[in-house]
Amino acid sequence: MNANHKTTSKFLSLILRHKPGTIGLTLDHNGWASTEELLAKLAESGHATTIEELKAIVDNNDKKRFAFYEDYTRIRANQGHSVEIDLALQTAIPPDVLYHGTATRNMDSIKQHGLIKGSRHHVHLSADTETAKRVGMRYGHPVVLMINAKKMHEEGMAFYQSQNGVWLTESVLPEFIRFEV
Repeated sequence: MNANHKTTSKFLSLILRHKPGTIGLTLDHNGWASTEELLAKLAESGHATTIEELKAIVDNNDKKRFAFYEDYTRIRANQGHSVEIDLALQTAIPPDVLYHGTATRNMDSIKQHGLIKGSRHHVHLSADTETAKRVGMRYGHPVVLMINAKKMHEEGMAFYQSQNGVWLTESVLPEFIRFEV
């Protein structure tokens, strides 16, 4: 991904996940925005891009943060929203173990409270340690936590899997976390 695409991708994350009003964009109740409206609002706000560039950003984003409708008329972020939307995700049976990447500075809070979603809709979990480690590196010295997803599921906690493979759940209590991975 070139530098301009990276900058645009970060701005799209802000707009499609957290602050669509920044450029006057409207998201529907499932988080979808009109691609045409998005392109127009991006241009008006000094972030002009083309549909081809937008397709390249969606296709080449290493985390697959965004998705188009099949006909490219609508676009949305796959997860991570702090705005009120319904991604219409179906519950799914998780693998026995999932992983969460964080920074060492968060460990005391996690040991006391577990993983909480904060302003987002869900806690994000990974199916592999490498992805979790990359996530944790964004916040400082990374720590990878092992989550007993099988036990959580058996005890009635719901799991979802977003379009890009990220596992989502409401929270993870400390008793389901292995801290020495």
